[in-house]
Amino acid sequence: MGMDTRTLQTDGAEITYDVHGLLPTTDGSPPLMMVGQPMEASGFYALASHFPERTVVTYDPRGLGRSIRTDGLVTQSATVQAGDLHAVIQELGAGPVDLFASSGGAITALALVTAHPDDVRTLVAHEPPLNFVLPDAAAAQRASDEVQALYQAKGWGHGMAAFVAMTMWQGEFTDDYFAQPPPDPAQFGMPTEDDGARDDPLLSARSDEVGEFRPDPQVIGAAPTRVLIAVGEESLGMLTGRMARHTAELLGQEPTVFPSHHGGFSAEDGPWPGQAGAFAVRLREVLGEEG
Repeated sequence: MGMDTRTLQTDGAEITYDVHGLLPTTDGSPPLMMVGQPMEASGFYALASHFPERTVVTYDPRGLGRSIRTDGLVTQSATVQAGDLHAVIQELGAGPVDLFASSGGAITALALVTAHPDDVRTLVAHEPPLNFVLPDAAAAQRASDEVQALYQAKGWGHGMAAFVAMTMWQGEFTDDYFAQPPPDPAQFGMPTEDDGARDDPLLSARSDEVGEFRPDPQVIGAAPTRVLIAVGEESLGMLTGRMARHTAELLGQEPTVFPSHHGGFSAEDGPWPGQAGAFAVRLREVLGEEG
């Protein structure tokens, strides 16, 4: 499958995106877009390779990878990124797309359906990290704040180790969670040294506004888009899995279960091994295609 890299000027950014395959599509099916946050297009290349029959579109969100910001800001917003996605979809000129969106990208996709309901035919929103849906939202916010504080105090390795420990915690955040000492970064193969940087899009406060978006069940329910909230089978009981389950409940549905974990669409031999092949089979199934 050939890949054509393109750029598009939007309001405050130059967006770089990749078209894997032909436009217009040869079989009349819509493009399949794959988006994440904070994650670049390359994170979806393994999954895209399992859809040789589809035209797949991947992109770098503004300020990440190849997409350059011109608005002078560093914070991310689901509604602003939804505007970027809308611009790309309009530029494709291929009608409503199918959209697989993960993590913060799933929140952006819900914002897109809210603002531009005719842009998307089917949305599979994989583990959107929406804190407000949780019954223990205040405790979960405290846990997240502690991760950010540790990152600011000691740097990336310590912050990332704490983030992993937080996301792996089973069930609600209790006193037992907060009584734990911060994890040793070396346990996770992460550096203990502080490189001085404090601009990580995941560990800093730069992406906080993405998680603050609140999807309106009535607005999303009235959209022509078929919306599915997805969860990885290994995430069930963990933070992102609980968020997915409660977001699905908010929208009046059961979560659609996928193989693997939060990054389960990544390559089997990647640095965070996923199950891209099995994940693609399931995605094709929920999109209503043959296996």
